[in-house]
Amino acid sequence: MLDFNAPEFLVVGIVALLVIGPKDLPKALRFVGQWVGKARRVANQFRSGLDTMIRESELAEMEKKWAEENARIMREHPPEKMLPAPVYDPNPHGAVPADVSDPVENAAPVMVEPPALKPDPVEAVAESPAAPARKPRAPRKKKAES
Repeated sequence: MLDFNAPEFLVVGIVALLVIGPKDLPKALRFVGQWVGKARRVANQFRSGLDTMIRESELAEMEKKWAEENARIMREHPPEKMLPAPVYDPNPHGAVPADVSDPVENAAPVMVEPPALKPDPVEAVAESPAAPARKPRAPRKKKAES
């Protein structure tokens, strides 16, 4: 790669000052700086593109390994052998079961009217006729221009 140290930069600066001249040197340095910036941006885009491609290939490789491992596990432990069939427990909390002849347990469900909801206080204030109406403001007078 390019390797510049301080004495080499000093020599390049002196030659540029003699060749280009002190009047046009800032313009030339600005021009060179813009091109260096463009080159760095292109290099960073290229590097990020390569990093993205490498990351995607690593992810694809890892997904392939995971799929192979999952297939191996599924071969060794088929799903039907892993868990027993679910069993319904009518008494999950250990409560004493009610007598089957209990009339309350075997009664049909009763429809109950839902409770009345109170209106929001903001809506109630806005809709209440007792609230006094605000008086409109008088228009402000314009100041005389001086």
